[in-house]
Amino acid sequence: MACSCLSEDNWFALSQMRTTTTTTLQVEDPQIIGPNSAGMPEYRLEKVFPVYAVGVSEPDPNLIISVANTASTLGDPIWDAVKLEAKLEAEKEPILSSFLYASILTHDCLERALSFVLSNRLQNPTLLATQLMDIFSDVIMHNRCIQCSIRLDLQACKDRDPSCLSYCSALLYLKGYHALQTHRVAHTLWNQGRKVLALALQSRVSEVFGVDIHPAAQIGEGILLDHATGVVIGETAVIGNRVSLMQGVTLGGTGKEIGDRHPKIGQGALIGASATILGNIKIGEGAMVGAGSLVMKDVPPHSMVTGIPAKVIGYVDDQDPSLTMKHDASKAFFKQVAISCKEARSNVASKDDGST
Repeated sequence: MACSCLSEDNWFALSQMRTTTTTTLQVEDPQIIGPNSAGMPEYRLEKVFPVYAVGVSEPDPNLIISVANTASTLGDPIWDAVKLEAKLEAEKEPILSSFLYASILTHDCLERALSFVLSNRLQNPTLLATQLMDIFSDVIMHNRCIQCSIRLDLQACKDRDPSCLSYCSALLYLKGYHALQTHRVAHTLWNQGRKVLALALQSRVSEVFGVDIHPAAQIGEGILLDHATGVVIGETAVIGNRVSLMQGVTLGGTGKEIGDRHPKIGQGALIGASATILGNIKIGEGAMVGAGSLVMKDVPPHSMVTGIPAKVIGYVDDQDPSLTMKHDASKAFFKQVAISCKEARSNVASKDDGST
């Protein structure tokens, strides 16, 4: 599954927005709806950017064009939000002002800021930050699919992770976001035949973030790796758009077989913490896999599975549970199981009493 991205005409319209970025966003701007509980400004970004990480099924091409024509002074809304948040944070925490300036405010676009952040987190004595910066920047600045994905992934972090204070904090600190964007670069390098370099990036991500994603794995956009520690994604795994994976998730094979041997995750699926999904099986669109489950068979779309081995226990009401992040969707089921077990024990006790 190739990374989906905007058409040439629509991306040009979005690029025109980006080139007219203003230096600051005024609080009176109609797209800013005031500060949130963390003191950071909230934006109606769904009005100015084709964000389907928040629940819109697909980006609206007409929206991009209309925004470009009528509100071009807004620039790139995600990048504008990141810069404004960085400025506010620098004022609140002067000790971080140099870090925030070097990481965000000195750059002219999200792509270069992200390249700087990733290169400094992944550097070591033999992979210098300047070398990594050149690699990341060269790939991201020439790949429109990645440019779109880094924004949708950032929006996914902000929308679905309640602990994410701002776009700025996600860009700077969330290792799940960093691991995913490094994979996008490594995947591009892998497809270009630069496999040794791609594997080197995979190795560094594993060492630094505790996330192991094979460069050949195909991952959609609007993805959330929440916490991310211990996530393992195999070579032939495929992950659709708008998927959320919690910590400790494994998308692995079942042995030494070769070829297509890893799971395929449908769009909108929610994979719970420490779930293990093995083999060339399909997790249907909008399905939910409970925490700690072992899945070795296909999972129907919009179903809930849990257990070892996992079994279907019901169906989800949400089209994309990955967006709502409701991990307790099966609460009623488990309540019913508890009642049934209690009744069964009572029946056994009654029979024992009758026999004596």
